[in-house]
Amino acid sequence: MDLTDRLSAEIRSRRESLIALTQDLIRIPTLNPPGLHYREICDYLSDRLSAQGFVTALVRAEGAPGDSEAHPRWNLVARREGAAPGDCVHFNSHHDVVEVGHGWTRDPFGGALEDDGQNGGRIYGRGACDMKGGLAASIIAAEAFLAVCPAFRGAIEISATADEESGGFGGVAYLAQQGWFDPDRVQHVIIPEPLHKDRICLGHRGVWWAEVETKGRIAHGSMPFLGDSAIRHMGAVLEEVEHSLYPLLATKRTAMPVVPEGARQSTLNINSIHGGEAEPEPGYTGLPAPCVADRCRIILDRRFLIEEDIAEVKAEVTGLLDGLKVRRAGFDYDIRDLFEVQPVMTDREAPVVRSTAAAIERVLGRVADYVVSPGTYDQKHIDRIGRLKNCIAYGPGLLHLAHQPDEWVGVQDMEDSALVMALVLADLLAA
Repeated sequence: MDLTDRLSAEIRSRRESLIALTQDLIRIPTLNPPGLHYREICDYLSDRLSAQGFVTALVRAEGAPGDSEAHPRWNLVARREGAAPGDCVHFNSHHDVVEVGHGWTRDPFGGALEDDGQNGGRIYGRGACDMKGGLAASIIAAEAFLAVCPAFRGAIEISATADEESGGFGGVAYLAQQGWFDPDRVQHVIIPEPLHKDRICLGHRGVWWAEVETKGRIAHGSMPFLGDSAIRHMGAVLEEVEHSLYPLLATKRTAMPVVPEGARQSTLNINSIHGGEAEPEPGYTGLPAPCVADRCRIILDRRFLIEEDIAEVKAEVTGLLDGLKVRRAGFDYDIRDLFEVQPVMTDREAPVVRSTAAAIERVLGRVADYVVSPGTYDQKHIDRIGRLKNCIAYGPGLLHLAHQPDEWVGVQDMEDSALVMALVLADLLAA
């Protein structure tokens, strides 16, 4: 048998292990927020990988957003050195999952395996697709490669990191700040996000989050003419956004291969709006007080393209607000930056891209599709903080299932992706 056949046989022989590992990971409810069971899942993975000869490190992101004594932000990094010097290939997966939500017909943390008649079965549960199936596939890929190529050169790293679902600051961002993704120690990164097993995700659009607050003057609700409604001022902002900014954004298109098609233009989401009296506590049965709102706030979620400049993106909003200040009596506002990330796109000729594309064609018999994500993921921190450009997202699962009720991952998809990842290891590290 050639190397591909030997790796394929090793992975097929590990099917039951792959299923059990995925189920075990799903059954650890690592909900974020608030950040439950992070240490438990890191300990579980440390035991598994230590048995395969990996040296493991548990890293708490002390002082990072979200980290507390009640909910410490734990991360795992495991490294297996080869028999000779060479590059390091790093598989990074986040271990946190989003809230369960409503509409489930199965136990969200049961990890049920059900026959689907075509995909080797489906494993259901929160995080099955996003992205505990990808984490399990990367571990099986590494174990199969080690069995076939024990004298490999370089190093393999596997990390399970916190808080990707809330920005990654207690996970990959912290590790990058501490040097774990320094290009001198890691040369290639694959993030097994659920972007379809025949796709290579090269990067993502940029994002700018901002809070806009309009100001008013409180007065009795029966005499609103004595006050100045911040909500009415915000209504003027939203009308201007609707009639001026949205049409402008629709004209901005990118050459980046963003999926889905609608995300190839600039987009803006009004994430939330809050104005006037605070929401009452649960169980309160009284009526609100009659007051004119003196403050109103919205959160803007602006996704921008690699062809756009962040200063121009911000100026579009501040220009709109300044125009209202000139035209509208009593209008005043504050704007506060919350979060910004530049667009990222790895070159198609990067070694990890070429190697993954060749492996996809070998395993699936079709040419890889190159895509860019509409939203950001942990590549932003590896690129921006770690200064490591040779990074992609590739893994099993269907992106549209992420965060949905009855989320699932296909066993055959995990097997196929594991073989692709094992072939990448063979290409980049085999002696």
